Amino acid sequence: MAKRDYYEVLGVGKDASKDEMKKAYRKLALKYHPDKNPDDKEAEAKFKEAAEAYEVLSDEQKRSQYDRFGHAGVGGAGGYGGSAGFEDIFSQFSDIFGDSAFGDIFGRTGGGGRRRRRGQRGSDIRVKLKVDLEQVANGVDKKIKIPRQVSCEACYGTGAENGTSFTTCPTCQGTGEIRQQAGGGFFQQIVVTACPTCRGEGRIIARSCNVCQGTGRNEVEDVISVKIPPGVMGGMNLKMEGKGNAGLRGGPSGDLIIQIEEEDSKIFDRDGDNLIHELFISFPDAALGTKVEVPTLDGKVRINLPSGTQSGKVVRLKGKGLPNINGYGVGNLLVHINVWTPENLNSEERKWLEKMKNSDNFQPNPTSEQKGLFSKIRDFFN
Repeated sequence: MAKRDYYEVLGVGKDASKDEMKKAYRKLALKYHPDKNPDDKEAEAKFKEAAEAYEVLSDEQKRSQYDRFGHAGVGGAGGYGGSAGFEDIFSQFSDIFGDSAFGDIFGRTGGGGRRRRRGQRGSDIRVKLKVDLEQVANGVDKKIKIPRQVSCEACYGTGAENGTSFTTCPTCQGTGEIRQQAGGGFFQQIVVTACPTCRGEGRIIARSCNVCQGTGRNEVEDVISVKIPPGVMGGMNLKMEGKGNAGLRGGPSGDLIIQIEEEDSKIFDRDGDNLIHELFISFPDAALGTKVEVPTLDGKVRINLPSGTQSGKVVRLKGKGLPNINGYGVGNLLVHINVWTPENLNSEERKWLEKMKNSDNFQPNPTSEQKGLFSKIRDFFN
């Protein structure tokens, strides 16, 4: 099933402000929250969908990438797609609307309903990856080697010896939070903050893992397979969720951000999904007409140039360009004709041209249609 447009998911326009998106997201999150819709798979899916849309559109860089390239520009999914748990979404919601947002709305009190925080999220890894036009046209699978931190196998990423050596936090009694009463009279307010002792986890390590020294992760040289989709463009960022550094003490992994660098081609220039090839022909060929081979990404093709071909003429080869990153067809190859003027003439060539230059057929006399065409061509290539 195709992913819905993120703006459509939140019910806002593409010019929506951050405040408008935040209000829209809050409304949807409250409507489809799992505590309000127990055992409702459809509500659960919409809850995750809203979180994914907001996670992308609330970030200026991600929003810009999404506006330009659609879902492919943000790795095809936000941070909460697929099998992602609710814990990250709850954490995001709390960061935006306050730690007690769900408790106030759904009646959670004390520590019983509190979802303890996991360890600290791992950092993202950013790498640059070069691709040539052939790889852009067909897509490519590449393997890259990167140093990154992975979850410690000895303690299962917990940081505790054998993954079980924990004790209940004495400060918060395992709730992961500290509640303090503020104000007075009718304006009393309960302020909820993460426990400073256990950092919101509700437990502390009794004996640290001797392999990772209690961090829950180790650094390795990792080889990762990267699938580059057809139609990518230089400057585009592709995201591989969970392929960044592992989190501290069981926290979620960061993402691998791949920035595409497009190598220059000696044969083609790129204009979006279209390719441009500069073809040079001689004056006799332009005047008499000729057949000439031009390169494409699929090999050479032969085109006919009629007699009287003018410099600046553009021949369009439909479907010989690049595929659109969002699946909207394939661009064209635009062959730009340049009539070559010789720079050094021998005596015989000079005599021939001297004889021809006064002929009526050699006097410039463009039609109004040609003048309009030349103007369009000039604007296109400038």
